[in-house]
Amino acid sequence: MVSNQAGILYIVATPIGNLGDFTQRAIEVLREVNLVAVEDTRHSQKLLNHFGINQRLVSCHEHNEEKQVTRFLELLEKGQSIALLSDAGTPLVSDPGYRIVSAAAEQGYRIVPVPGACAAIVALSVSALATDRFLFAGFPSAKQAACKKQLEALAREPATLIFYESPRRLVTTLETALEVFGPDRQAVVARELTKLHESFARGRLQDVLATVQQDANWERGEIVLLFAGHTEATRADSDYREQIQKVLKPLMQELPLKQAVSLTVKITGARKNEVYDLAIAESQG
Repeated sequence: MVSNQAGILYIVATPIGNLGDFTQRAIEVLREVNLVAVEDTRHSQKLLNHFGINQRLVSCHEHNEEKQVTRFLELLEKGQSIALLSDAGTPLVSDPGYRIVSAAAEQGYRIVPVPGACAAIVALSVSALATDRFLFAGFPSAKQAACKKQLEALAREPATLIFYESPRRLVTTLETALEVFGPDRQAVVARELTKLHESFARGRLQDVLATVQQDANWERGEIVLLFAGHTEATRADSDYREQIQKVLKPLMQELPLKQAVSLTVKITGARKNEVYDLAIAESQG
C-alpha cells in the first residue's frame, strides 16, 4: 500500500536542440525534486547548469536501469520525489525509463508527465505527410537483412511511418526502403531538428535518396526518417513492381544486367529507367 506521504515520479521532457524550448514548468519541477535520474550525468549537468538548477544527479541508462528500479521505489516510498530525464526529448521514446515507470505504476506511485519536445512528433508536424494516423517504429535494425524484413512487415501499413536513424546508416536504410517501398513512396528526412543546421528533404523516396547521397552533411547529426503510409495507389504501384520483378529476377540470374533489363522492358512494357532502378536494387540486395 502506497503511503500518503510517498513521493512523485516526474517524467520530464528536455529540449532536442534549442534550449529555448525548455518549459518553465520543467525548470520548476527540477528545482523542487529530491533527485534527478538521467541517461548521462555529464550531458544533463550542462543543461541544469544553464538554467541555474543545482540538483543531485544519478545515472539511469539501458545498462543499469533494472538495478536502479529498487532504489528509486525505496526513495518514492520515503516521500522523495524523482525527475526522470533522457538526454534529449521525451523519456521512454526510444530511451530508457520503461522499467522504472512500469514498476512505479504497478506499486501505485503517482507518475506525473511534464511534457515538452519529442523529435518524432516535431518531425511529423512539419513533414507534410498525413498526421491523422502514424506509427513510431524506433530505430531500424543496424543489419541490412533485418532492416529489410522490418520494412517489409510495414510495407502495407496505412499509417505514416516514423523512425529514428543513425546518420551513418541513413543512406543504407533509404536504399533498403527504396527496394521495399518503391521509388514513388513519399519520404522525409528531418535532420538536426531545432538546431542551427536544421534541414529537411521531402519528396519521392527516390529523389530524397538522391538528395542525401549528393551532400555528405546529411550523414551528420540527429535524424528522423518518415514514410507515407500505404494507400490504394501505392498498393497498385507495389503490385506493378512485383510483376516486373517476377520477370526481371530470373533473367538477372542468367544474363548480364543490361541484357536482363532490356529483355524485361520488351516483355513487360515498363519504362527502362524504372526496370533499371529495380535491377540495381536487386543486385545490391
